[in-house]
Amino acid sequence: MTPLIYNIIIAILSIVYVFAVVGIMDFLVKRKNFPQDISRKIVHIAAGSWLLIWLLFDDSHWSRYLNIAPAFIWTVLLLLKGFTASSDDEAVKTMTRTGDRRELLKGPLYFTLVMCLMGTVFYKTPLALTAMGILGWGDGLAPVFGKRFGKHKYYILSEKSIEGSLAFLIFGFFGALIFNLFFYESIDIGFILGLAILATFIEAVSPKDFDNLLIPLSIILAYLLYY
Repeated sequence: MTPLIYNIIIAILSIVYVFAVVGIMDFLVKRKNFPQDISRKIVHIAAGSWLLIWLLFDDSHWSRYLNIAPAFIWTVLLLLKGFTASSDDEAVKTMTRTGDRRELLKGPLYFTLVMCLMGTVFYKTPLALTAMGILGWGDGLAPVFGKRFGKHKYYILSEKSIEGSLAFLIFGFFGALIFNLFFYESIDIGFILGLAILATFIEAVSPKDFDNLLIPLSIILAYLLYY
């Protein structure tokens, strides 16, 4: 089997994975009254974890960049759905807070654009692994913990809680650490922790719906300055 055919097969598997997660969450929300906010974050975490499929790609061929296929497809779909989808659309049900399709043009769209960037420019680099670990797991779980356990609120540009920010730091660091360990035997734990702390601060001061963009950009800047 040629590297091109092999990588196409892996890319198709990654597409199936992402669409399966969205489909399952849509089913649970519509049929089982699964909480929409948790569904949204499961999709968020699962999408960010797509980079583990990078381990399967053959890096000897340019087609390794087909890893962004699910992110690219969803970028196009989010643009279309953000302007035309009905309130019953699976993406609206599983990826928005309020059921307003226009939300798809904010956080979810920024997230898929970041996935495309990480899967091309920063493919398999510690920067990408760290950024997606923090963004996927930290930002994915922080609102869940903040909403359910957040008793100590604070407000900068949007309302947050100390409990939610701590969850962001802990799970973001954990996600980044795990992703890096999958790809590298030797990692800089201190620097990963530093980036997690930086990202926690950025998340705390980010305007609503812009954290999916500002968090990875801050990590990229810090990483490039450090190295």
